[in-house]
Amino acid sequence: MSPNFSFSLCFPFSLYLPKCSLIVLYSRRQKCVEFLQYVKVFIFRYLEPHETEDELFHPYEKQEAQLPSLIVEELYSLMLHIGHLYDLPACILEGNTILPQAKVLFPPSWHLLHLYIDIHWSVLEIQHLLGEKMQRQTIYAHRFTNLTGENLTNISLFEDHCGNLLYDLISLSVKRYSKVRLSEALTTHHYTCTCIKELWVLLIHLLDHRNKASLTESFWNWLNKILKKVFKKNNDTDSVPAFESIPCKDPLSFSWWIITHLASLYHIDRNGYTDEKVVDSNWPYVEDLLKQSVNNQAGVLEEQLRMHLQCCLTLSHIWDVNLTIVTIVWEHYSKNLNNPFTIPWFGLKGLANISKTPLSMYELIKSYCSDIHTPDMYISCNSFQFFLHILAHIMRKAGKMNGVHPWKQIKGRIYSKFHQKRMCELTEVGLQNFLSLFLVLAALAETEDVASRMMELLRFLSPTSTSVTQKALIWKGYFAFILTYIDKSMDIRVLAEPLSVAFCEKAKEFLVARNDLVQKQNLWMLLSMYVDGVQEVFESSLYLNLSEEKLMCDGFSMLLPGCRGAELTAVLNFLQAQLNQGLGLGNPGPNAQPSSVAKEHHLAVAKALWRNFFPYLKSQRMVKTPPPQLADTAAGLTLLALDLPSTCTSDLQPQPIISMMQLFGWDDMVCPQLVSRYLTHLIQNSALAEALTGMGHSSYQSLFIQSWFRCILQMFINQPPETLIRTDADQTTNKAFMEQLTELTRLIFKLPEVITIFSKSHFDESVCKQDAKEAVFRFIEAVGKNYIELQHLSEKSVMVTKALVYLGDILKYVKPYLIKKGPAEGLHLTYKIIGCLVKSWAAILATSKAQPLLFRIIDCLLLPHAVLQQDKELPAVMLAAIRENLPFFLQGLSFICCHCQSQSQSAYLNQLLRDVIRQYLGRFLFLSSRVGHHPILLALCGCAPEAIHLHKTSVQVISENYLQFKGNAPPSRLGSVLAFSLEALQRTKSIEICDVETLLPSVLKCLILVNEPQVKKLSTEILQYLIEGCQARPGGELATQLISFIQDYTTVYDHQVYSILEKVAALSQSLVICLIPTMTEALRNSEYKQGLGRNTLQR
Repeated sequence: MSPNFSFSLCFPFSLYLPKCSLIVLYSRRQKCVEFLQYVKVFIFRYLEPHETEDELFHPYEKQEAQLPSLIVEELYSLMLHIGHLYDLPACILEGNTILPQAKVLFPPSWHLLHLYIDIHWSVLEIQHLLGEKMQRQTIYAHRFTNLTGENLTNISLFEDHCGNLLYDLISLSVKRYSKVRLSEALTTHHYTCTCIKELWVLLIHLLDHRNKASLTESFWNWLNKILKKVFKKNNDTDSVPAFESIPCKDPLSFSWWIITHLASLYHIDRNGYTDEKVVDSNWPYVEDLLKQSVNNQAGVLEEQLRMHLQCCLTLSHIWDVNLTIVTIVWEHYSKNLNNPFTIPWFGLKGLANISKTPLSMYELIKSYCSDIHTPDMYISCNSFQFFLHILAHIMRKAGKMNGVHPWKQIKGRIYSKFHQKRMCELTEVGLQNFLSLFLVLAALAETEDVASRMMELLRFLSPTSTSVTQKALIWKGYFAFILTYIDKSMDIRVLAEPLSVAFCEKAKEFLVARNDLVQKQNLWMLLSMYVDGVQEVFESSLYLNLSEEKLMCDGFSMLLPGCRGAELTAVLNFLQAQLNQGLGLGNPGPNAQPSSVAKEHHLAVAKALWRNFFPYLKSQRMVKTPPPQLADTAAGLTLLALDLPSTCTSDLQPQPIISMMQLFGWDDMVCPQLVSRYLTHLIQNSALAEALTGMGHSSYQSLFIQSWFRCILQMFINQPPETLIRTDADQTTNKAFMEQLTELTRLIFKLPEVITIFSKSHFDESVCKQDAKEAVFRFIEAVGKNYIELQHLSEKSVMVTKALVYLGDILKYVKPYLIKKGPAEGLHLTYKIIGCLVKSWAAILATSKAQPLLFRIIDCLLLPHAVLQQDKELPAVMLAAIRENLPFFLQGLSFICCHCQSQSQSAYLNQLLRDVIRQYLGRFLFLSSRVGHHPILLALCGCAPEAIHLHKTSVQVISENYLQFKGNAPPSRLGSVLAFSLEALQRTKSIEICDVETLLPSVLKCLILVNEPQVKKLSTEILQYLIEGCQARPGGELATQLISFIQDYTTVYDHQVYSILEKVAALSQSLVICLIPTMTEALRNSEYKQGLGRNTLQR
């Protein structure tokens, strides 16, 4: 080996070379590495130690004995020649981050840097092998001395080289750290290249290996010593070489950063694989760093302290347990609990872990106690929360490793920091930190002891000096402790009782302070916290067997009457959630085996719900616009009564289910919104149906239909009566209510009773399920058709009874519309549904059971008191509703008149029919110019007996009330009446005797006494229609009426009579021929009375 081989290794490099030169450069670097490898192999294989030079006889042996010294000298010369890594130009060091696809194509700077790394490590390895092969003999470098004049040895050179290499690596890490953000410290490594990482790993293994043989200090000792040297201040750096002082903006943070990353390298074995083994720690030096970090005089900022404690947490996961670090950090935070520990420039990100609810607070505490450790915790956790993470992890780890819980060692140090004065000094932030600390301790240590101590300390706080937000925070902490108890299956009575007492006091204050909005707002902050906390407790408990009922105190009965709007909604939502929880517990699954004690708790919870909430729900069921949650909770209580009937209040016994249904589902006074929503929850409940049937209440389906019927009728009950214009129902009625009615309709049509009705009437019920109003019409038609098809009298009687149950007190339902004379939609719906009812159920209403209802319908809807008074007129909206739906009433009423068995009842019904026609014929005749759209004319269709009867009655009413002359003066609006009469005749398939007997005299009289062209034209058309109609039927009704006409009017109006008979002759000669004797006799009488002899002209 050449003694000047160091020079040949360090050939000159150009930083900019063509590709072919790069290949040559790469080849030379490989040769350098191979040569150093050869030296190591040579030493390992062939170098043997010689005890004394006297034994060496051959000159070659003497030279071989001097070889170790020569190697040491050459290695020293090489290191002097290449210098330190950190002395390399910046362009070479920065080129370390460039990563081309092929190693050969790396830039020259990259090859040069890695050649330096290879040389440094190879030299260190050669020195170590040399010492090993020489059996730890000291090897002197005779040509070199140190600063004190002593000869250099292999041992001193190894230590110097090792120290210099660590200096180099640390200096490179400092340069990299200058570009690292504190929030990214754990994700940003201290090396720019994996080769640097490998060099660190090799150093760790080498130094720790030598330390086991007591040759050198361990890696951590080397690192600690160097870190202390390089970061000493100038006034302490006596005789320290210039290169040993490394400029760093934050040496303390850098020390944390590099130690944390180097600790993770301990898990990499000598082959480069990860090995999760127990590694050597560096706690003594970290304790010194920790003391500096929490030293208030050091001026460490929150953003730095977070990073330091995050590194400490990482180290506690890697290394063994060290309770001393908990003590050091706690000493700092015990004096600074009121500090918010925020970073100003973080903004809202720093508030990420503020707990809004007890459950979020408890979940946050659980996250502290978990082993999950992510680098992004820097943003989400403040430094105090990092301390809680460290405390929780060390307590858990120590308990597993040592068997003795570390709580006994920490307990006194934590408890001793809290006393009455300290508790009174706590701000809201301090109180939050205090509760978080004790919750962590309760989760990991003696829960009851910690909770007892916490309550004892909180009693030191004066109620008068404690703000509302602090009280809310204390309640939140109590609930978080309760959740901790539940998680450990511990009875919560000791925490629940004082909390419920405080809630009762505040609920009473809330009820009294109805007009003080500020006080109510402050109290609601507390009360809503309690409500949310109880809900989270109930949702977290599996069986409600840990005295949870203690939280359902009497304060709720005082809270509800004082709530308004959103407050009431929140409490009712809470009640609904508890009912759902209670119902699930009332029906445990097949695998659940609650004990008798658990069942007692379940009953206690249910009784508390009934005792504290039901009286208020009962009192609010009659309000005009109850919140929708009222129906939900009422339905929940009904199902609770089904599961646990013994827990209901005494006023619902002995059949609480039926009592609840009567209160909220079948009571006519409850608003339809509540009823529809309430029934939607219950109709399809099979258990409820079985229970009602088992109680002998088989008519429950009919009552469901009755309530549905009422809800449809009253869908516009809350609309302002001033709404005179009919609009779309979805616009005028609350959309949610319409959706409820649609859903209720769908469920009603699934009832077995309704399905049977539709199947027997052969109606397709699926067509109208999506339209609640249309569904009512189809249901009414189906019931009417079903009744008509019944054969047996008993079946019909049962059907009539059931139909009346369906309707209920229908006129009571629509009474508000009639009283308020609006709204237009409500009146129209009323008259349309009841009109459809009268028409389709005419056969039912004709029975003695249903006739009283028919009479009431006519009195209330068609012949109210205002109609009978001449000086009053019905409102326009009511008249419009009657006009549109009057044909239904007339057709149904006419059918009933035709099929009534009792003569007295028949007479009364016919009189009612005449009254209705008389009242509305003229009203609608004079209000419209189009006679053909008159509702009475619309009702005159078909040739059924009821249609003929209606026509007959209409003609009689017209003749008696609208065609009566006062002397020779014609009645008013004679043209309109005649036009109506003509239209009525044309709509009738055949001319009846009543038409001739009733209409013909009046028409003939009009032809004689009225000269108005329209009247004469209409009268002539009616006369023509009557004559042509009578020709097709036998009988002399027409001749009889004409004979009477000739006898009455020939004397005075002879010319007019003969003119009319001339028109009759044109229509029917035979009719006039049979009248000739009558005309002759009338002429003779006229001549006799005149006394002028024969009238030649008339003859």
